[in-house]
Amino acid sequence: MSTTARPPEGAAPPTSLSRVTLRFAGDSGDGIQVTGSQFTSTSALAGNDIASLPDFPAEIRAPRGTLAGVSGFQLQFSAEDIFTPGDLLDALVAFNPAALKANLEDLKTGGVLIVNVDEFGDRDLTKAGYEANPLEDASLSGYRLFKVPITTLTRRALEELELPTKSVDLCRNFFALGMAYWLYERDPEPTRQWISTKFAKKPKVVEANHLALKAGIAYCDATEAFQERYVVAPAEVKPGKYRNVNGNAALAMGLVAAAERSGKKLFYGSYPITPASDILHELSACRHFGVTTFQAEDEIAAVAAAIGASFAGNLGVTGTSGPGMALKAEAMGLAVTAELPLVIVDIQRGGPSTGLPTKTEQADLLQALYGRNSESPVAILAPATPADCFHLAYEACRLSMQHVVPVVLLSDGYLANGAEPWLIPKVEELPDIDIQHPGPEAAEGGFHPYARDEKLARPWAIPGVAGLEHRIGGIEKANVTGHVNYDPNNHHEMCLLRQEKVDRMVDQVPATELYGDAEGELLVLGWGSTWGALRSAVMQAQDEGQKVSHAHVRSLSPLPADLGDLLGAFERVLIPEINLGQLSMLVRARFLIDAFGLNEVRGKPYTSTRVYQAICDTLEQPAPGRA
Repeated sequence: MSTTARPPEGAAPPTSLSRVTLRFAGDSGDGIQVTGSQFTSTSALAGNDIASLPDFPAEIRAPRGTLAGVSGFQLQFSAEDIFTPGDLLDALVAFNPAALKANLEDLKTGGVLIVNVDEFGDRDLTKAGYEANPLEDASLSGYRLFKVPITTLTRRALEELELPTKSVDLCRNFFALGMAYWLYERDPEPTRQWISTKFAKKPKVVEANHLALKAGIAYCDATEAFQERYVVAPAEVKPGKYRNVNGNAALAMGLVAAAERSGKKLFYGSYPITPASDILHELSACRHFGVTTFQAEDEIAAVAAAIGASFAGNLGVTGTSGPGMALKAEAMGLAVTAELPLVIVDIQRGGPSTGLPTKTEQADLLQALYGRNSESPVAILAPATPADCFHLAYEACRLSMQHVVPVVLLSDGYLANGAEPWLIPKVEELPDIDIQHPGPEAAEGGFHPYARDEKLARPWAIPGVAGLEHRIGGIEKANVTGHVNYDPNNHHEMCLLRQEKVDRMVDQVPATELYGDAEGELLVLGWGSTWGALRSAVMQAQDEGQKVSHAHVRSLSPLPADLGDLLGAFERVLIPEINLGQLSMLVRARFLIDAFGLNEVRGKPYTSTRVYQAICDTLEQPAPGRA
């Protein structure tokens, strides 16, 4: 009879909670990300609404037990709609002193604190910067502290397997996961199945992890320390088929879906870079869909290959993070002047230069808009949630191919690694992507490679079609004929046409969705991954009677046609963004709106509490005049 995380007969009924925010933290070698992702998947299967936030150390091999090596995984699971991974923690599982020190300030007073007491030796405390053992003084008296010898108990549970001590200690994360499953009444069976599949070729490892998981649950059942457990009921969700998905996986699926719907082969050229590398990994497993992945020797080769694929009539995509997009800039300009479809995926991270490679930021907006020489306009889209990455990736491909223009897709580290339930769309619900290439008949009377349709898009001619030969490259072209041309009037006209082509895409941008009244004291305007924190904060302000509304921009170039009128209907505009005011600058310049900013670049997403405080502070400010 298998052990489950359900209460034994005669146990007190669990305490019902509407939502819980939980974080696992430890060294980067402690399996923290596996632990968190398993708890997330199990909670999704239990019907909870979920949002997660993995947090990776920036150092690849930081010294064990140091603050630089701390890895974390936070999730919020709920019986109602949620939009963020949570603010303050209800529970923290800390595998060592460094994990405790790095995360304790986020734990609520009275919150559950589980620590692996085996890792709190003098040397461990010194490496974490503790002068005294926090488990032995009064510094943790404000929390429900559980001192558990996780390492010792794991070794004891696995001693009959005769595995090396190092291999046994790698199973500690499943012991801790079993404890968390007991505490929140999670069913361990999905994790047991995952273990069996993941380590199918290593039966002893399967047995060891199964035993560790079972031992963690049994320990909580047996010890008198754990007197209370909790239950979070399933959330009410729209009927349909769901899967738990992170942003990079959703984005990869969006690219494949667009290729399938358009009848194009997908070519993805990329150079490995955090936090974009997972897209390359995901797409490399999609060869059965005709996907070609190319791990290039550098960023320039990656984008150049994608442009070549587009020239040959395929869906050319390149992916990177901010430093890589800087290297791609000249080639992106080539795609602009050659007027070829190209999707550039930028998973933004902390900078400048290498910066904070595993931390999130949204400070590449101005680079995406202006980070190329000369007048080099591109379209820019930005998903708002991990699941939204699918839809915006699909839309970026559709717009790029139908308008024959480069499109930048601005995601970020938080969206890339964060996860949420995704309602899988039906194929027929996806917009059509009808692509027409000129055939040999277009050569009758002479082919004009830069003749334009009503969208100002030029013909996307496939190489090898008789009579459609034309010049390609970075030298300026004559309008209509495409011949090399240095005439100043022609250059001016071509710059206007390339910009107008992007501007006309505004017809494809949906009306701005507004949460709240269409006018009032304050509009909170955001873009990208701040959506969840902004929506939660605005909901709280509205519940308190404040005249506050929320709008989120998903198309940043061109901006929505109705945005100016919307901004003008509010006394104040607050723009929270994880940069020093890039969208604020654009709003002020474009609409002459003196917007207030919430601008912090700490490598972390905003909490709803922080945004709510900014809302309150902004409402106390006098409304600025209008130009």
